[in-house]
Amino acid sequence: MSNPIVYGASWCPDVKRSRALLDAKGVEYDYVDVEADPAAEARVRELQDGARRIPTIVFADGSHLVEPSDDELNAHLAK
Repeated sequence: MSNPIVYGASWCPDVKRSRALLDAKGVEYDYVDVEADPAAEARVRELQDGARRIPTIVFADGSHLVEPSDDELNAHLAK
């Protein structure tokens, strides 16, 4: 299974929180900074009908979460 992809920006507290949760659970993921990668920003906007909310976390099964709470992210990881 491929790693989840976390799309975010270094300044965003929600990105830091989601990454900290993934790190604490030992979940390997790929991090992509949408401010440094125009293609990544375009992917986020595609998933959100033009919006650019972060973090956007895309999972191997094609599902994704946008600005998840810790509870939402934990529930998704438990599937």
